[in-house]
Amino acid sequence: MDRGSNLGTDIALPDWLPDAVRLYLDHTEQGVSLRQLARREGCHASTVMRQVRRYECRRDDPLVDEALSALGRVQEKTTKNHSRKDLENMTAPIRKESLTIDEATMMREGRRILRRLAEADTVLAIAADLEKAAVLRSFPDGRTLRLAVTDRAVAQAFALQDWITCPKPGRVSTYLITQAGRAALKRMIAQEDRPGMAEAAQAFGDQHRNWDSRMVEEEGEERRVRYNAAESPVQMLARRRGPDGKPFLPLELVAAAEQLRMDFELAQMGPRVTQNWERFLTGGDRGSFGPDSKSGGSARDRVSGALRDLGPGLGDMVLRCCCFLEGLEVAEKRMGWSARSGKIVLRIALQRLRLHYDRTYGKHGPMIG
Repeated sequence: MDRGSNLGTDIALPDWLPDAVRLYLDHTEQGVSLRQLARREGCHASTVMRQVRRYECRRDDPLVDEALSALGRVQEKTTKNHSRKDLENMTAPIRKESLTIDEATMMREGRRILRRLAEADTVLAIAADLEKAAVLRSFPDGRTLRLAVTDRAVAQAFALQDWITCPKPGRVSTYLITQAGRAALKRMIAQEDRPGMAEAAQAFGDQHRNWDSRMVEEEGEERRVRYNAAESPVQMLARRRGPDGKPFLPLELVAAAEQLRMDFELAQMGPRVTQNWERFLTGGDRGSFGPDSKSGGSARDRVSGALRDLGPGLGDMVLRCCCFLEGLEVAEKRMGWSARSGKIVLRIALQRLRLHYDRTYGKHGPMIG
C-alpha cells in the first residue's frame, strides 16, 4: 500500500495493522470510494468491498468496535488538523487514541497470551469498564482460575488480527482463540528457534533457550524438550484422580502453580530480561542472588522468593514443571529420581508453594505486576 497516497492517510496508524483494516478506515473515515481504493491496491473493486464489509460486520465485537473507533478518530484528527510537517511532530493526545503497542509487544504478548488460550477450557474475558483482560480457565465444578492478564489495547490488537473471536458479547465478553490465532502462535514459536532473529522476539524465548534446545534420550531415540507444550504437567495431573476418587491435584494447588507460572512469564517482560533462573536449580548459587528492586521486577522477586522458600529439590521441581514446562519423566531423569516419583514430589512442592503464598500474601495471593 502506498503510504504517501492522497487516497487516505495511515501515517499515524500502527505498522502491524492489517491492510483490510486500513482499507476499511480509508473508505469509512476518509470517504475514499471502493473503486479508488481498488485502483490504488491494483485489485478488483469487489475484493475491496468484501474486505470492507467483513470488518463492518465484525463491529458487533466490542474490542473490534473500540479499536476501529479509536483508529478512526486518529485518522480524522491527522487529516484535519495536521499538515505533512506537523505529522513529524505528532502530539501526545493523538498517540493516546491509537493502539500504541508495537510489533515486538505483539509478538511477546502473543506468545504469552495465545499460548494460554490454546490450552483446554480457557477464554479471554474482559469487561466494558476495565483496562485489563484476563485469561481464565473453567473447571467442571463451576470455579474459574486466572492464568494471565494483559492490557486492553493488546486484546484489541488480537481482535483486529483475527486471532481471537467473541462468540457472545455481553457486559463481560469472552473470547476464544481462532485458527488464525493458533497459526500465528505456531509462527511465533518457530521464530524463537531461528538464529539471527529480531531482538524483540528473543525477550521470552532466550530465558529458556538452554531447556528448549536440549536433547533427551528416550526409548532409544533423541527427543527435543519443548517448554511451549500446549498442556503443562500440572494440567495433566489435575485431571487425574487418586484412589479416593478426588483430584490428584486440588484446585488450590493448581492455582499456586499457575500463579508461579504467571509471575515467571511476567518476569521475562521486565527491563532485566537476562535473568539466569538456572542458578536456582540444584547445585546452583542460590545465596548470591538478591531481588533487583531497582528494575521494578516485583514478579521476578516473587518467583525468586518462592524458589528460595521451597529450597533445593522442591524448588527445582516447580521451576522445571511449572515454569519451564518440562514433562515429569524428563524432570525425573534430570534430577536422578526413580520413575513415577516426580508426581509425588511435585504435589509436595505445590503444597509448600501454596503455604508460601498464603503465609506471604494472604488468602487471595499476590497482586499482578
